[in-house]
Amino acid sequence: MEIRPIAHIHTDFPEKFGIPRQSNIVKGATGVIKFEPEFNSPDAVKGMEEFDYLWLLWEFQDVDRGSFSPTVRPPRVGGNTRLGVFATRSPFRPNPIGLSSVRLEKIEYTKNGPLIHVSGVDLKDNTPIFDIKPYLAYADSHPDAAEGFAGKTAFKPLDVLFPDDLLQLLPSEKRETAVALLREDPRPAYHDDPERVYGMNYSAFDIRFKVSGNVLTVVEVVCIN
Repeated sequence: MEIRPIAHIHTDFPEKFGIPRQSNIVKGATGVIKFEPEFNSPDAVKGMEEFDYLWLLWEFQDVDRGSFSPTVRPPRVGGNTRLGVFATRSPFRPNPIGLSSVRLEKIEYTKNGPLIHVSGVDLKDNTPIFDIKPYLAYADSHPDAAEGFAGKTAFKPLDVLFPDDLLQLLPSEKRETAVALLREDPRPAYHDDPERVYGMNYSAFDIRFKVSGNVLTVVEVVCIN
């Protein structure tokens, strides 16, 4: 079977660290899907505007998978507990394929083909997209489904202290989403060093912070362009 990208998505996440762990966790995280020339006909998206959500099939980037391991260590369960790779959404899998449900914001028609604007993304910038399918609530939604270990893992969003003088360094339209990303705690669950300074690249900025207990404090914002 031959599989090749039909498009790439452009997001505000140049690095893996800080990307939401699941799609739609941070609804303000946006992206734009640009088709490859072979697939950029407006006819290919005819009818898409009638849907609210889309499924994206995509390729994990910058993952050194090495040889196959039947177990992985999900960060949300502490990073030391091993679970079956097919019982997780870990990127360390035989085929580096990701699946995300994103909200369709709009379709922009340009001379170079349609651009698909989406939100709630959990993809790195320039991630290859293999396929796009509409989300069907009657078939795809299972509100009473058991969530296994993921539903049992306690997670309390962090309280974010973002000094106003640092927050003002971000464009106004990026501030709310930046705070939402930090609230989700980008760190691996097993990290607990209140003196360690972390850096999360978001848009054109490196947001540096410390975490003590349940409080995340931003200490510096650096423009990386």
